[in-house]
Amino acid sequence: MKETQVYPSLLSADFGNLQKEIEMINASEADSLHLDVMDGVFVPNITFGAPILQMVSKHITKPMDVHLMIVDPDKFIEGTKEFGIDLMTVHYEACTHIHRTLQKIKAAGMRAGVALNPGTPVCMLRDIIEMIDVVLLMSVNPGFGGQKFIPHSLNKVRELKKMIEESGSHALIEIDGGVNYETGQQLIDAGADILVAGSFVFGSKNPYETIHNLKKLTPAQ
Repeated sequence: MKETQVYPSLLSADFGNLQKEIEMINASEADSLHLDVMDGVFVPNITFGAPILQMVSKHITKPMDVHLMIVDPDKFIEGTKEFGIDLMTVHYEACTHIHRTLQKIKAAGMRAGVALNPGTPVCMLRDIIEMIDVVLLMSVNPGFGGQKFIPHSLNKVRELKKMIEESGSHALIEIDGGVNYETGQQLIDAGADILVAGSFVFGSKNPYETIHNLKKLTPAQ
């Protein structure tokens, strides 16, 4: 049985003590560090861009999972590949030519991910599912951390899992938004592979233990 992967989200970290937060991630059981790039246009918030990614890349020892919540993400791909990013995820809703965008990400030496907003059905990925390494389902509306989990996300996970199995794709299912022990267990039961957790990890009394416990979630028999 595959172990659940946990990607803490830097969005919820203490940016006044960023070095300390990154050192915590390095020493933890986290599989990757999730970084949300927001432009204030595609989503109603602005986070950080290339300078922060470059700085983080110099100190993080875990793979970097970059989630682009921006318009015209193609412009961002070339300039960031040098940071050693493992997985770059773009939004289906932001890409006019999603097939071409995925090709560009792979040509830059990164794994390619596609994110879907809560209101976008998973069937939109049917014709490209075999190109995708990771599908990121947003279980909250993108833009802000600490939001409440949208229960319908569980149905989307089940539907996506079926599509992946029927197509022969090797895509993994990643979930971002409102993840805690309860929703995490439900998501893993539904077929999710990767849990992104922000405030639940960085806001906990013992982030190491929280990450450990999330990784131990396994599908109910």
